[in-house]
Amino acid sequence: MDKKKMRLARMHHGAGYTLHEDVRHPTAALLRASQIGVLAHDEPAMADREDKDALLVVSYGVARQESRRAAVEPILDAIAAENPDADLYEAYTSRIMRQKIQPAGIEMPSVEEALETLLASGYTRVAIASLHLFPGTEYMAMTETFNAYRPRFKRLVLGTPLLYWMGQEEQRDDAADFVQALRQEFPDPEKDEAILFMAHGTLHPSNCFYTLLQTRIDMAHWENAFVYTLAGWPKMEQIVPELKERGIRRVKLAPLMLAIGAHVTRDMGGDAPDSHRSRLLADGFEAEVIPKGLGELPAVREMYIERANEAWDKLTGE
Repeated sequence: MDKKKMRLARMHHGAGYTLHEDVRHPTAALLRASQIGVLAHDEPAMADREDKDALLVVSYGVARQESRRAAVEPILDAIAAENPDADLYEAYTSRIMRQKIQPAGIEMPSVEEALETLLASGYTRVAIASLHLFPGTEYMAMTETFNAYRPRFKRLVLGTPLLYWMGQEEQRDDAADFVQALRQEFPDPEKDEAILFMAHGTLHPSNCFYTLLQTRIDMAHWENAFVYTLAGWPKMEQIVPELKERGIRRVKLAPLMLAIGAHVTRDMGGDAPDSHRSRLLADGFEAEVIPKGLGELPAVREMYIERANEAWDKLTGE
């Protein structure tokens, strides 16, 4: 079986939920809400249109171009190499990131702008691949865009973010796979050492994915490995008492972010007294920053590539 067929054979089509049979006349909103996993829509009015396919890869965005070259471009290159028939395009969901790169003469479209460009270029089938960590606010906005644009394409697909399934009803366990991938990149801490993974955090209920990650870390018996957030829950100060109780003296800090930006260079590892590294030093720990985005870690990068492949295969495989 060739690689393409193997990918199709293991595809998770995402129809992991079926409305109860007693729901006789579900509303359009309920039908949309019950669609989970990789989303796909075929527009009957465009059934006779010729297929012209594109793959749109979407991330939050990166302002520092050296970080983009290190973390994002290798993912894009690998996706292109594995899908040579795909016309590859890119978009950022963050308006802030798009504005930050403009002074350098770099333009990056929003998802909506990219889809408008694809429509104007005659594309009739588009797969949207996500480089987001989990289905938070940015990804949910993409689902709204998907719903708004799906009548305008013959076929439109939206892939899942990196973390989506949790092992429920025979689906894969993305969090467990992610922890395994991280563990390939970071050696297990010594007895007096800990590794703290910093995520951004969110007010969105999807913040619970960080608790899920910690649960999977604990289930994997990865001792002295912790997840904390910059702006969500838990915060670093809620982890420090546990470090002291365990007799930890040395701490490594690593980001759970696609690429390195100000949150890593300033908030996590900066020299200011309120940076995470400075606060740990002031609290009596030795502290080391590992300034690598998730896209720089080969095992994690492979998971991003798999999500993009899954979206493309959903577009072209049926």
